[in-house]
Amino acid sequence: MRRRELITLIGGAVAAWPVVAPAQKPGIIPVVGYLHPESPQSVAPLLAAFREGLAAAGYVESQNVAIEYRWAQGDLSRVPELVADLVRRRVAVIATPGSSVATLAAKAATTTIPIVFSFGLDPVELGLVTTLNRPGGNITGVNSMSNELGPKRIGTLHELLPAAVRFALFVNPKNPTHEATIKSLQAAAKAIDRQIQVLEASTEVDIETAFASLVQNRADAFLVHPDNLFISHRAQIVALAARNRIPAIYPLREDAEAGGLMSYGVSLADAHRQVGVYVGRILKGERAADLPVVQPTKFELVINLKTATALGLTVPPALIAHADDVIQ
Repeated sequence: MRRRELITLIGGAVAAWPVVAPAQKPGIIPVVGYLHPESPQSVAPLLAAFREGLAAAGYVESQNVAIEYRWAQGDLSRVPELVADLVRRRVAVIATPGSSVATLAAKAATTTIPIVFSFGLDPVELGLVTTLNRPGGNITGVNSMSNELGPKRIGTLHELLPAAVRFALFVNPKNPTHEATIKSLQAAAKAIDRQIQVLEASTEVDIETAFASLVQNRADAFLVHPDNLFISHRAQIVALAARNRIPAIYPLREDAEAGGLMSYGVSLADAHRQVGVYVGRILKGERAADLPVVQPTKFELVINLKTATALGLTVPPALIAHADDVIQ
């Protein structure tokens, strides 16, 4: 994995409670802090998966565990203050699914409260853990390897559209992985003698502007980088692609299910579920330092044939044969 620049975030006061979740007194239930950069409406299914993981570990919200939710509502500048609030409240564990920014902010705020993350970066390169097998500190979680899958996505688009020469890439410049993503996909495009146009968007309005640029430059197809902004505005992007009849590949199954042409990646629901399981195990007394960072073993290619037909595309039989799921 390529070296990435570690993002420095605003630090907070270091809390003075143990790394292992303390044993609870009879009648007192533990409190978990859940921090997400978006809104509860945008990640409702993922939140349900997180609760499923907690339940699998023996914890049910409002019965034997309480959850303090903090939502940045898409404003990453609020993340450090939200983390600091959870630290002041002395939560037993902080869960930061779906955000390296939130995890880095939590790391800056406490070296003692256990933190459980899920995102697509290499946590070793970010300095969050010592090794994947033995994290060694107060942080562990799930590495969904989203960034490494970009070249596979561009290769899949090339297999579908062998005559296409101009691809576009949607990235959020506020995402700490965007520079590494651009370099990786530029190299992948060059390897197959193709061009790639970078389209940056960090707001809903930016998405419309970037798409207008894509159309003006007559891109043959586009890719969407895994980012919470694009997840929360999935319907907007899929509708723009359909309206302008431009093929695209997305990072998540949910994108294809929402009408996107294709998706290739890991299951976000599984990642959130695993975060819940790890939070539960820590509440039972296990140490984050001893819980290996989970890496995905299955990657899904999903093809929406209904969308392909609407775009006037014929999907090669070999590509359909490789798909894990085909939406008719």
